[in-house]
Parts: sequence; structure tokens; C-alpha cells
Amino acid sequence: MSPLVLGSLIGLITIVVLFSGIPIAFGLGLVALGFILAFEGIQGLHSLTETLFAGLNDFTLVSIPMFVIMGAAVASSRAGGDLYEALARWLSRVPGSLVISNLGACALFAALTGSSPATCAAIGKMGIPEMRRRGYSADLATGAIAAGGTLGILIPPSITMILYGIASETSIGRLFLAGVVPGLTLTLLFMCWAWLLSWHRGEASADSARRYSWAEKIEIAPRILPFIAVIVGVVYALYGGIATPSEAAAVGAVLCLLLVIVIYREWRPSQLWKILREGMRESVMILLIIGTSILFGYMLSSLYVTQSVAEWIAVQDVNRWLLLFAINILLLVAGCFLPPAAVILMTTPILLPIVTAAGFDPVWFGVVLTINMELGLITPPVGLNLYVINGIAPDIRLPTILRGALPFMGCMVIQILLLCVFPELATWLPDLLMGPGR
Repeated sequence: MSPLVLGSLIGLITIVVLFSGIPIAFGLGLVALGFILAFEGIQGLHSLTETLFAGLNDFTLVSIPMFVIMGAAVASSRAGGDLYEALARWLSRVPGSLVISNLGACALFAALTGSSPATCAAIGKMGIPEMRRRGYSADLATGAIAAGGTLGILIPPSITMILYGIASETSIGRLFLAGVVPGLTLTLLFMCWAWLLSWHRGEASADSARRYSWAEKIEIAPRILPFIAVIVGVVYALYGGIATPSEAAAVGAVLCLLLVIVIYREWRPSQLWKILREGMRESVMILLIIGTSILFGYMLSSLYVTQSVAEWIAVQDVNRWLLLFAINILLLVAGCFLPPAAVILMTTPILLPIVTAAGFDPVWFGVVLTINMELGLITPPVGLNLYVINGIAPDIRLPTILRGALPFMGCMVIQILLLCVFPELATWLPDLLMGPGR
């Protein structure tokens, strides 16, 4: 059996196994173990434990549970509601201000938690009822929160970027910096669409009845400024040469726990245990997926599937932009059915040699891949954010939420096109602060 045919068979069986409902980590491990046994026999298993241990024996991985705990601490508090309330007060005179405030709160909260569902839940619980009460349409209110929640995997610190950095052996610091400008640009695109649609529908004046004094605007600042300072501090520690990503993540986690205890009085053992339990559960899940995806990549490489696919693409002499278009379609389809972590860890070993051979920067491609994963979070049939929003507002049907999210998906596609035309959007900041990359 040729490696290309074998690769197609592996892909088909992997899809069937994952669609069976088995946990992703166990599904990937089962497929890897099965094909190694089938084609290399018992002797092929000798190196599996070493491969698994070597893949997880990486100090960078320590940053994952630290960032997860940082997000769990913030998500357990009223920080999301306070961010939303502060922006609503400061932007009250802007047309369509409430939708724009929600998107801004999503961006800030996403930067703190790195979790899309947590962002949707925290901001949506307050934002969606308030927007509807003030006359905003249900599709715009829900679509904005569903899209805004996806910013957590693009704006640093991002666990998705860490996973891509590990899978591609790319600098995580460069990836974090590469996500800053596209993340801000995408947030601005979201806000522009929200303002335009609000103005077109006559909803731009929905907030005109409420005015806030300077005292009301300033009084909430002490609650949100410390969390913003944590973001700035973590980023400064990373790029000021003070700490490694793992060390900066640990400091960020401790600071967020302290802020939650001091500002929101969540000091009871049961509350702290809930934060640590949620952080541990998500961290173990991610690390299990990383470990089994390493075995999956090892299996593809040992059966010469990865190399054969790259060689086959290379001899086709396909225009590199046409190739990138096909890769984007593949990622979009995969993102419709699988979570970002699984897609990144499964596809990066195959796609990265193809992308680099075509002359694309791996850091730039990491940003493009991440935006594709954002699309998957609001695209049926999985579309995790759609179901989170539906849980918050059960009286709003899923088709209505999807209709509201579709234009924001268009904004993501525009952002990918902008990155293709102006790759410096992703590469300029890393090159400026860390020197030219490879």
C-alpha cells in the first residue's frame, strides 16, 4: 500500500473514530496504536513510551496549566461583568455603543482567560439580556457575543498559540506578538460591522436614553484596572527579557488568584478549590490530547505519510495561493467538527512542511490557522459558541444565533485576506521586538 493511500485510509478511520463520540485524546491514541501494530508489529511499540515522554517532557508545557488557572480564576469572578459595565459607561454616547461595549469586553476578557466558551458565558449572561432590553435585535445581540468570544484564541496569551508553537517548534513569544495586531484589527472589524448594522436598522439610538456622569464612569475603574495591569505585566515580562513564557504564566496565575481573592472576596476554600479543580481538569485534557497527538504524528512519520504528502504537493507545481486556499478550506471543514486543539495538533505535522516549502512564514501561518479555528467555533454542526449562547438565551433559536454570527464570520474571512495581502500585520511586531525570524 502506497503512503498516500495509507494516509487517506488513516484520515478516514480517524474521522470515523472521532465521530463515534470517544474522547479525542483516546481516539487519536487508539488510531496511532492500531496502525503501528498493523504495519510494524509488536516491535513498533517499543519506542512509543519514549516518544510520548519526550513529547511531554517540555518545560514550555508548564505554561498551559498556569494560563488555564489564570483564566479559571477570572472566569469564576464578576470580572467579565465589570469589564462589560465599564465599557458600556465609557462608550454610552457612541452609536450602537452597547454592542461595541460587549465586543470590547469580550476582547479584554478573552485576553485574560484565553477561553472562548468562558468569554461567551461571562459577557453574554449580562450583555445579551441588556441589549435585548434596550431594543437591539436578537440576532445581532447573540451573534456579536458568539463572535467576540472567539477572540480569546487569537489575542495573547493564547493556549491555541502555545499548542501550535509546540507542534511546529515555533517561538511562542513570536506567535503571541504575531496575534496582537490581527487580534486588534479583527476586533475593530467586528465593531465596525456592529455599528453599521445598528445604524442601518435604526438601533444606533437604543442607548440614547442613558447617560453616565464622570463619577459613574470612574467609580468602576478600580475593579478592572488591576486585571488589565496583569495582562500588560505578563506581556512585558515575556518581551522585556524578564521571564520565560512558563514563568510569566505562573506569575499571571498567582496575580489573578490574588486579585480574585482581594477584589471579589473569593477566599473560601470551596471557591478556591473550584478554581483549581476546573484548571486541573482542562489542563489534563489538553495535555492528554498533546501526548496522543504526538503519537499520532509519530505514526504518520514512521509510515512515511507526512513526507509523501509533502512530496506529492511539491511535484504538483500548484500556485502557492491556490494551495493556501485549499488548506484554508481543509482547516475550516475540520474546525466545523473538531475543537481547535485537536485540529492544530493533528494537522500541523502534515501542513507545516507544505506551507514552508511554498514560502510562507510559519509564524504568519499560525495566525491564519488560528483565525480558521475561530471560524470553527461559530460554525455548525459543532460550533461550541453557538450552543453556549443558546444555553444563555434558550428562547432564541439556533438559526437566529447563526444568522447573527454569519456577518462576523465574513469579518474573519476579510481578516485572512488582509493577512494574505499584508503579511506584515502578523510579522511586523515580532520582527520589531525580537528581530527578524527565520
